[in-house]
Amino acid sequence: MAETEREAIREATLEGLDAAARKGKHGGRPPVILDDMLHTVLRRKAAGERVEDIRKDLIIPTGKRKGENPSLASIYRALAEHEKTQAYPEAVQAAHADFALLQDAEDFPALSEPASAARARR
Repeated sequence: MAETEREAIREATLEGLDAAARKGKHGGRPPVILDDMLHTVLRRKAAGERVEDIRKDLIIPTGKRKGENPSLASIYRALAEHEKTQAYPEAVQAAHADFALLQDAEDFPALSEPASAARARR
């Protein structure tokens, strides 16, 4: 009995998360370093400025530290993540394609089941 109740709660939660994602809402902590901030850091770092000096001009736009400067660790973490995506663009594209396939499979469950199971249903 408790197992079916837990499964119903799980399904309702997943449906709620899916509905929020369709509206463009995603849970979790908001990012500290946004794309425009990262672009600013990359541009100024390429011009020869130190990250410590760039940090003073950046301001966190959302979250509980809104209005403050990001930490050096956050900036370096964002730079490292950016380098990874630049170093392995094929892997990033493959991950995006895999994610899109998973989303399509959730929207159309018949696509996600094995062909033998689909034939058995007919």
